[in-house]
Amino acid sequence: MSSKREQPPGPGRPRDPGADASILQAAMEVLVEHGVAGASIERIAKRANVAKVTVYRRWSSKENLLADAIEAAREAIPAADETETPAEDLPGIIDRLLPQWSAALVEPQLRMLTARLLGAGPDHPKLLAAYREHHLAPRRERALATLRRARDAGVLSPDADLDMLIDMLNGAIMQYLLLADENPDPAAARDYLERLFRQAGLREPAADTP
Repeated sequence: MSSKREQPPGPGRPRDPGADASILQAAMEVLVEHGVAGASIERIAKRANVAKVTVYRRWSSKENLLADAIEAAREAIPAADETETPAEDLPGIIDRLLPQWSAALVEPQLRMLTARLLGAGPDHPKLLAAYREHHLAPRRERALATLRRARDAGVLSPDADLDMLIDMLNGAIMQYLLLADENPDPAAARDYLERLFRQAGLREPAADTP
């Protein structure tokens, strides 16, 4: 579900709902190709084949638009907290989602988006602030709620530091997205994730080989 900030509708022709997806897709493509500095509203509007005013009716700033475009790309990746499976089956949820997560870790566009976002910090702090406030913070709260239920169900240790656990998982995934081999394959990514979740206590230990 998009968390795009709606702007008050202006006079004239009714809004075209289909323009939202076109603008987000264009913003993502322009960000990947030109970076934050080159991702102007004018360039994005031209790529989406809409007028600049159409963009400004939906987003009050370039930073908010780019933050939503990055999140729109991530929405295709399912999160464990978006399932309806009981928390005690969190290891099973992870097993079922591993193929999709592994494919995402080697997706060139996602890897470039991650690099663009993290590299924007020193020169474009408003982008990181917008993404943190509107996307990362709510996502983290949902993850914490899922891990609390898993801890209460006995999947995790009663004294597990859930905030630190999330930081460790996020850090490991960022490291893989940014520093893995130039052409990683899904099998290698899956092996990495399996070892990561096993180390975090979110997956059963590997069976001993006879």
